[in-house]
Amino acid sequence: MSAIRPAAFAGTFYPGDAPALAAEVASYLSQAKAPAARAPKAIIAPHAGYIYSGPIAASIYARLTALRGRIRRVVLAGPAHRVYVAGIAVPSVAAFASPLGEVALDRGAIDSLRRFPFVEVSDGAHAQEHSLEVHIPFLQSVLGSFALVPLVVGDAAPGEMAQVLDMLWGGDETLVVVSSDLSHYHPYREAQARDGATAEAIHALDATLQPEEACGAAPINGLLRAARARGLGCEIVDVRNSGDTAGDRSRVVGYGGFAFTEGGDA
Repeated sequence: MSAIRPAAFAGTFYPGDAPALAAEVASYLSQAKAPAARAPKAIIAPHAGYIYSGPIAASIYARLTALRGRIRRVVLAGPAHRVYVAGIAVPSVAAFASPLGEVALDRGAIDSLRRFPFVEVSDGAHAQEHSLEVHIPFLQSVLGSFALVPLVVGDAAPGEMAQVLDMLWGGDETLVVVSSDLSHYHPYREAQARDGATAEAIHALDATLQPEEACGAAPINGLLRAARARGLGCEIVDVRNSGDTAGDRSRVVGYGGFAFTEGGDA
């Protein structure tokens, strides 16, 4: 078993050439609005190919520029797309590869999660999972060096996900990133209405999202529970769909960027 998970989607979901990848991420970030005064403790960002969701991801990742040098650990949770996971899957490897360089895993934090019966070790669940991988170049670009805690989330209950986040929450050194797209394959106007309602539910910290509303409903619901318990507020930063970026408008996929900050609504 390799000690490093290779980048499985470099060259497909995003450029596989390091200079081209860095330039593309920088271009998306440069087009994002100026960061808010308060940097987030947690974010939700989309995970499609960059041509589709890159601009929306950049809208929320631009909020992290002030955290460069402060964030030393990123908890990255995304939904399982290719391998069934009953609860939450963690990898056994030491690092994740990216065209922009390897990212070391926080093995101590990952191993501590094994106390939960719903957490399993599954390199198979991580090997071909794009929902985590596509975020790494954005994180590398805005944060520089950090340790990663990657979580592939399957049928974990909101309370189970919240327990894991509580254990990993940490202080100012830890950022929580939840990966999710929104609705899938509806006509443009219908998707706008559906995703608008989902965005309002997330803003209200309503931890009852369903997979048809957001493919990352399981990790989102856990984050919303944790955010409510800790008094975080949610800002809707960006909600668009593939019809706004690179696709036609007959069957679109929705994307959203959300920021969670301490001290109430952002």
